Amino acid sequence: MKLLIVDDSKVMRQIVKKTLREAGFGGAEIVEASDGAEALTQVAAHSPDVVISDWNMPVKTGIELLTELRAAGNAVPFGFVTSEGSDTMRARAMDAGALFLIVKPFKPEDFERALSSIAA
Repeated sequence: MKLLIVDDSKVMRQIVKKTLREAGFGGAEIVEASDGAEALTQVAAHSPDVVISDWNMPVKTGIELLTELRAAGNAVPFGFVTSEGSDTMRARAMDAGALFLIVKPFKPEDFERALSSIAA
């Protein structure tokens, strides 16, 4: 499985990677991007199986990234890891085509639950 982790914080990308390993995804190939614009390049170059993105980032936000991917016909499984999880934000994410929204702080179980159907 190839995962693309998108977050403007390098520290948060490292935390997500560590938590993914703890959740049983240690064998996954990890590609990183620091914003949505860089993520578009990484999606084209690496064809990830899943994109895990922050919502709020400079240059291009996570929701803009998801919207642009879907508009281009790219149906890569996509989920958010973000600090805000309001009902409005969750609805907007799901309406745009996200499969999950994990709120920080998170636990390995959150990733197990979110990625289990994709990994199967």
